Amino acid sequence: LSTRFSLAYLAFFGFMNVYALRVNLSVAILSMVNSTYMASHNNSNISGDVCPSSHAHKTLETGEFNWDAHKRSLVLGAFFYGYILTQLPGGYLASRFGGKWLFGGGVLCTSVLTLLTPVAARTSFALLIVVRVLEGIGEGVTFPAMHAMWGSWAPPVDRSRLVSVTYAGSQFGTVVAQPISGILCASTFLGGWPSVFYVFGSLGVLWCIVWFIFAHSTPDKHPRISPAELHFIQSNVEPKDEVLSVPWWEIATSKRVWAISIAHFCNNWGFYTLLTCLPTYLKDVLKFDIQQDGFMSALPYLVMWITINLFGLLADYLRQHNILNTTQTRKTMNAIAFIGPAIFLVATGYGCNKAAAISMICLATAFSGAAFSGFNTNHVDIGSRYAGILMGITNTWATIPGFAGPAVVGLLTEHNPGKSQWQIVFYISAAVYLFGVVAYTLLGTGKEQPWN
Repeated sequence: LSTRFSLAYLAFFGFMNVYALRVNLSVAILSMVNSTYMASHNNSNISGDVCPSSHAHKTLETGEFNWDAHKRSLVLGAFFYGYILTQLPGGYLASRFGGKWLFGGGVLCTSVLTLLTPVAARTSFALLIVVRVLEGIGEGVTFPAMHAMWGSWAPPVDRSRLVSVTYAGSQFGTVVAQPISGILCASTFLGGWPSVFYVFGSLGVLWCIVWFIFAHSTPDKHPRISPAELHFIQSNVEPKDEVLSVPWWEIATSKRVWAISIAHFCNNWGFYTLLTCLPTYLKDVLKFDIQQDGFMSALPYLVMWITINLFGLLADYLRQHNILNTTQTRKTMNAIAFIGPAIFLVATGYGCNKAAAISMICLATAFSGAAFSGFNTNHVDIGSRYAGILMGITNTWATIPGFAGPAVVGLLTEHNPGKSQWQIVFYISAAVYLFGVVAYTLLGTGKEQPWN
């Protein structure tokens, strides 16, 4: 119940909104698109390459938009074209002016644009793309802004837990958004699929009001923090005076920063492939219906939400009791987070047993939860003064999979959305994961860098 953990809980709900706003389209698009049109534009010779439909499976033919796989991948990837633009500016601005207003403002911008999404979609395809890009621009500042705040708030002994609790909101947001989106799409509330955007956009605005009232960028600005906790934080966290100059060259040439960047890219390739394309895989190959699909899509992220917190506790325990040092802890967690998903994603592509496929995906995301105690906390270890800037740099690279992943899926499945093509998708993700674990193990460290 300390002030720093209260900030983590508040930020948890913030990232819950951030991801709910990001992923609701992944489920809603299944109701938006005319599936009869989709079927007529796919290869007709794939009947042996998809799983048989169950009696419960219902094909939705009422979607109002005639979008093929290429257009769907454009819609799903558009968010990330905007998201990549504000990573570095977000980190720099948060380091100069504090993360509170930047984080809250980013979520508010995205929430308002989410409320406008149904109007944009019905006006024109191009306008929908523009709105999604602008949403990405708004959300692009959120992770760098929060990392900048933890650079001031997070003592080393609590660091893994605070960061894990905060960013576990991302998974919980997915857990909440995907099944609720499925229920809303299948209902007649506010017209069906448009209600998805109205509900989550409104919740985002309400959270922003609470954040602006209760959050503070640094401990010394917090009116309710106890003197003992303030002293504890300030005596354990590198003081952050005004950042007059950033050691850009040292950061750009640091192999430690490159290690985090590579790991972040590789992690997000697998994660974003699942996040944006899993609902499509469940519907096209495993033949779930829209309501089942929302619940099944969310289950892996519920598992991941649990393991993020467990791995955070484990990482801090290992460090506090000197079982492993910081470098060993980060590399161990990273190896768990990359090797596990690489194995289980490949296994997902084989067979038509729905329970087995969902179990494999859940195991993949369970291991993936360790990443938040691996590379994802490492920015604060090596350069707490510039944690927001470092997150901006690595998340810039890590945003590329957000639009490249759906594009690759669209390219592979446009004319043949069958199992064999999805197996290629999962093999590509596994190869990227394995490259990431090797690179981070060779180049990463948990030691503070001289330029900090």
